[in-house]
Amino acid sequence: MNHNSPNPIGTPPAEVEIDAALVSTLLQEQHPDFAHLPLAPADTGWDNAMFRLGSRWAVRLPRHQGASIRIEHEQIWLPELASKLPVAVPVPERCGVPSRHYPWRWSILPWLDGMTADQAEPRADQAPRLAAFLRALHVSAPAHAPRNPVRGVPLEQRAAAVEARMQRLETHTHFINARIKHVWQQALTAPQHRNDTWIHGDLHARNVLIQQGAIAGVIDWGDMAAGDRATDLAAIWMLFTDSTARQQAIAAYGELCEATWQRAKGWAILFGVVLLDSGLVDNPRHACMGERTLQRIAEDA
Repeated sequence: MNHNSPNPIGTPPAEVEIDAALVSTLLQEQHPDFAHLPLAPADTGWDNAMFRLGSRWAVRLPRHQGASIRIEHEQIWLPELASKLPVAVPVPERCGVPSRHYPWRWSILPWLDGMTADQAEPRADQAPRLAAFLRALHVSAPAHAPRNPVRGVPLEQRAAAVEARMQRLETHTHFINARIKHVWQQALTAPQHRNDTWIHGDLHARNVLIQQGAIAGVIDWGDMAAGDRATDLAAIWMLFTDSTARQQAIAAYGELCEATWQRAKGWAILFGVVLLDSGLVDNPRHACMGERTLQRIAEDA
């Protein structure tokens, strides 16, 4: 979810038609030992199309040029990080390359079972598990780690686009209220500490998998980068309805300065605003995620 436009449009269009026939052709040409497995569409997001491949695998293909860069980040860096994380992540098993049928790199990766957290919220007792995952992820990244122009950056760089969306939402929803505006301004004026770490970059509820109430996996690592950990800490408000669980996650993560938590709430507002504003166009599921996030921030203000 990298859309940064102030215009009221929804999911970015695909630049390449991706269907099962294309995926089957790519498998036969590049990874024929997987080509015999049953293939079925699984999901389509902002950046990628996903296909279920047999019972154990998935195929992930970028839908547009911008996403093609991000899938390379997953292929290069996720294998290095995965062993340090206490939650399952889909490390690419095979990497596809551009061909005359398809212009970008693509991946075969493990299929992780579970329902996404917007459809099956984690139990409140999973707050420490989320905190442990974030602590393990938020370690120093090497100097040549990728940077993301819209994630992990100072919030002031996103302010104009976000505030345009907020103004539009204020005219036809009740979710942009005085509490949200106050928290947003606090986040914008909070000091920006340059202690960048690895971040997931897109840790909203559709990218967290739940099994029987427990956090079972974290998917969609295309936005992974070195940046401000506050971007990921926003997940606390995107995942937990219970305010006590949110406080437990904050406590379990460990000591951070107040400015970082202020920025984290600002990032939660950013995600909530983008999800709600774009979701009202063509994705009710995203709109609901945005509403929930903004309600929780207002509750904790």
